[in-house]
Amino acid sequence: MTRAERKRSHRSKKKRITLALAPLAAVAVAVPLMNPAGAATPSEVTADCAADSDKLENCEFVDVQFKRNNLGPNQRVSPVTDNCGATGASEKTFKVSTSVTRSITLEDGFTAGSDTKLANSVFEIGVKFSTSEINITRDDKTTALEFSRTDTVQPDSVGFFMWSAKRTDVSGFLRATYKEPQDGQKVFFSPSEGATSVHVFYPQILKNGTPDGRLWLRNVKCGTPEAAGLQNSTRALRSEPGFGEGGENVTDVEIPLADVPAP
Repeated sequence: MTRAERKRSHRSKKKRITLALAPLAAVAVAVPLMNPAGAATPSEVTADCAADSDKLENCEFVDVQFKRNNLGPNQRVSPVTDNCGATGASEKTFKVSTSVTRSITLEDGFTAGSDTKLANSVFEIGVKFSTSEINITRDDKTTALEFSRTDTVQPDSVGFFMWSAKRTDVSGFLRATYKEPQDGQKVFFSPSEGATSVHVFYPQILKNGTPDGRLWLRNVKCGTPEAAGLQNSTRALRSEPGFGEGGENVTDVEIPLADVPAP
């Protein structure tokens, strides 16, 4: 083969490689253009709704499913009364105090103020779950349960009252409408459309205006780890095991709410 022929062959091969790579480069450029760079993420939607952001035209809670009589956290709602070392039971007077309010799971214990866009939506949805049989708290006002009562503390035990509020658990998702389009779109969802991971807890209220729930007297044997934890606790309210779930050193006696003095 002559030198001229080898030179022409080299140029031809280089041209074919360049043409083959050209379509691939075009695809690589097109991919980033399809990413919604300005779209609101679910976490941004949640944050904007919680802050009642000025960027929002509206923020709505969309309900998908619900559950009545959902029990809330188990809480100690009276001081601990000590009957340690005694060989007999003792009558003690307990001062019981607790309160309930509507809450939303955007943050731990989050409640939207009554003048926010989200609160308006939550209130409106609450209207349809409040009936003559089950009255619920639709707004962010606190409802309290306070009374004094004399009960029996067992021998060599500490005693206190426990409480778990009854709630209507409505689950769904957030729908946010922005004033200005973001990447050509104004409506976004958190966490996604049709999801059930955002919960609104509407406390259920008795006809006398006090919270509905489960109330029980708990006795804990002295000298046990359970009793030591209570006696060393500096918190007036703390989470505890549920009714009948305290173990062999714990005795629970439910108190019907009909036996609680009226406010």
